[in-house]
Amino acid sequence: MTETNELLLSQFQYDLPDERIARFPLPQRDSSKLLVYQQGQIRHERFTSLPDLLPATSFLVFNNTKVIPARLHFTKPTGAVIELFLLNPFPNSQPISKAMEATGSAVWQGMIGNRKRWKPDETLETTLPTPNGEVKLSVRWHTYEQSAVELSWQPAELTFAQLIHYAGEIPLPPYLKRDATETDRETYQTVYSKQEGAVAAPTAGLHFTPAVFDALASRGIDHDYLTLHVGAGTFQPIKTEDVRQHHMHTEEVVYTQQNLRNLLAHIDTVVAVGTTSMRALESLYWMGVKLIRQDANPFQLDQHYAYQVPIQEQPKAEDSLNVVLQSLIDSRKESIVAYTGIYITPGYQFKLCKGIVTNFHQPGSTLILLISALIGDDWKRIYKEALENDYRFLSYGDSSLLLP
Repeated sequence: MTETNELLLSQFQYDLPDERIARFPLPQRDSSKLLVYQQGQIRHERFTSLPDLLPATSFLVFNNTKVIPARLHFTKPTGAVIELFLLNPFPNSQPISKAMEATGSAVWQGMIGNRKRWKPDETLETTLPTPNGEVKLSVRWHTYEQSAVELSWQPAELTFAQLIHYAGEIPLPPYLKRDATETDRETYQTVYSKQEGAVAAPTAGLHFTPAVFDALASRGIDHDYLTLHVGAGTFQPIKTEDVRQHHMHTEEVVYTQQNLRNLLAHIDTVVAVGTTSMRALESLYWMGVKLIRQDANPFQLDQHYAYQVPIQEQPKAEDSLNVVLQSLIDSRKESIVAYTGIYITPGYQFKLCKGIVTNFHQPGSTLILLISALIGDDWKRIYKEALENDYRFLSYGDSSLLLP
């Protein structure tokens, strides 16, 4: 595959009025608008109609990550408030599922608000009321330069997952420009969220309800779940004029043998629910390529790899996935923890995904680039239509079904 000569940030901007950003969700998840783009044609529907609008053979793939209450606040005796936004376990080679099970203490890397008011040798403390009595929590710097902190708590038998449930707030996207409320703990999760570890929701899935799943089943449309723990990097703006110079974040993704078998059974009809599912699915293909080519670290994918393999050396999707499945079988693993920094930009040739269900994204974001890679410059026509028809934008906004 070849990269186009010029990809300028200005090509992926559009004017998003502030009032079009959905700051709160609709009372009913599946009552949102749904813009349908199919082979160049656009029409306007409701999300409840999605099962009737998908091609009959579609196989949906969801990301079942669960957002953790990753934002913690500590008040110093001086009154200064230090905010911790925990991003990933430290070192980040540790699987997130294991980190969530830690008891007594844990080390995490994060973004520190009011950092200059927190001295390198200073321990911060707080006491949290819980239904089962008080929890005492303290935090100190682990590695100042790398923004890694060590949290310790009593009772020590509490897991890290239990601790942050008591101590933390749901980290809403910065563009919502509001504090999290108690209701966000539910509304900023998909109804199928299961594997704790994300610091941002896979928001395309927020529209799905049990009723929509029932309708999908009644139409014979099957689905599966994989896990990609969405990081804060998903909100990182592109700051380079040539968008390919942007440094893409890396996220943890978990694939199972069953994922691979299901994908192989539906190899030509995969529709991703959300950009994170799409990134996870496309990454899986390239990890198979790395195995076939016997490249180092096959389950770690950087942002450039997909653009470096000559097209004549790119195997069929089926062959790539079969190699990954055989690798898991041979190593007697039911699942594999992998890491992807895949960067899908215009010029990318999709290997697994035939379409996507997705929300409307920020101007000049890596997510707009991904959509542009799928449907070309038609993204501009779609976004213009959405703005002219009063669609709600971003995480709590309306949805689209894009079938090139």
